[in-house]
Amino acid sequence: MALSEELADRLLNAIIDGTYPPDEPLPPESELAAQHEVSRLTAREAVKSLRTQNIVRIERGRGTYVNDPDNWTALDPVIRANANHTHGVISESLLEARVLLEAGAAELAATKRSEQDLDELRAQLAEMRVATDRSDVDSFVRADIAFHDTIMRASGNVFVSMMFEPFGRLLFDGRHETSSVAEIRTNAVAQHDNIVHALDSADPERSRQAMSAHMRQTHDDLHTYVLHGKHVGERER
Repeated sequence: MALSEELADRLLNAIIDGTYPPDEPLPPESELAAQHEVSRLTAREAVKSLRTQNIVRIERGRGTYVNDPDNWTALDPVIRANANHTHGVISESLLEARVLLEAGAAELAATKRSEQDLDELRAQLAEMRVATDRSDVDSFVRADIAFHDTIMRASGNVFVSMMFEPFGRLLFDGRHETSSVAEIRTNAVAQHDNIVHALDSADPERSRQAMSAHMRQTHDDLHTYVLHGKHVGERER
């Protein structure tokens, strides 16, 4: 990674953690260069990189100011900011995006999936069941994410997989938080089982509905067991 890219990443982290909040200025390029022990040209290139993603803006005669994340135009920084501000919990916006993307992917996969894809989904579902029985949250989350990755690939559309890939880090953090609740794992296993049966039927509409139902269940579980703390079991660490 080039020095300017490393500095841009450090500045992004500082923006996300609130060191440089929205509508506040970044230090001048000369000050950034001195703080981070780089050349002024490197500092200029780092700030330019942030500008191209609309993370910061130039105000003539005043300096470089931080934009609100709602105005950023690159997906990865938005995901990083979202992960920081929700402290691992899956956000409403992410769930809405997943409904649009994953329901459509399941619809495509219904007619494009192979028998190998179905075998992989069944194996991943079996891993989720074992992990549920053992209260193994890490293994459950890995199998869960692998299950959805398989459906993305089975859609037969490379753009679908590419759009889903950046969510990986945020999904892992969020699912680890929600999957620490036993009731949520049980509900997820049932929903994933419905999805496998729908894809096995090769019915696009049934597959879309099964995935949409899973997203609705995820939304309801998030509010019932995590955000409002109404789960009856103990959250496992």
